[in-house]
Amino acid sequence: MRVIAIDGPAGSGKSTVAKAVAERVDLPYLDTGAMYRAVAFAVLRAGGDPADTAFAANTARTLDLELTLDSVVVNGVDATVEIRGPEVTRSVSLVAANPEVRLEMVSRQREWTARRGGGVLEGRDIGTVVFPDADLKVYLTADPAERARRRAKEVADLDYETVAADLARRDALDSTRDIDPLTEASDAVLVDTTGLSIDEVVGEIARLLEERA
Repeated sequence: MRVIAIDGPAGSGKSTVAKAVAERVDLPYLDTGAMYRAVAFAVLRAGGDPADTAFAANTARTLDLELTLDSVVVNGVDATVEIRGPEVTRSVSLVAANPEVRLEMVSRQREWTARRGGGVLEGRDIGTVVFPDADLKVYLTADPAERARRRAKEVADLDYETVAADLARRDALDSTRDIDPLTEASDAVLVDTTGLSIDEVVGEIARLLEERA
């Protein structure tokens, strides 16, 4: 089973890079962050409070989730757009800090990968928790201003200052949570994507893979 782990904070380029790498090396792609967003979406849709740990945990365990390269269907509802909206974005760090939610999602991520014989997985704890023995671990980062600029382009209804403040809040929550915090694996390769094109980043990862072949 061949596993490539790509971790990093929001706006570092994980999704775009991971999709391109998956296509280049002919492996399936999984956005694990979308899974936590799906839980947050389901909690909110049910009228629950993301801070209610028992409710969020039960929601995660009973979640009917269908992920494809271009869509996210949650309990039969197409949530592809909504999971990227501001309401879910404000809630996802709370949900992702829930130990029971993480236990369920990590189990699903490992099962998904095993069924497919490997994959390119991107998130915040792939190389440290989900697949600590991944064939290649990459930690993407970028200058905070650049990360905010990228994310602001993706979310049309939010201005740069709002996005920058939200990214700083999420960084703090994700990196200081007690369970599986966002951190760079000791054996990960750090790639700063500031000023680099997608092709340049993908090319660097492809080179790293060739070295390990």
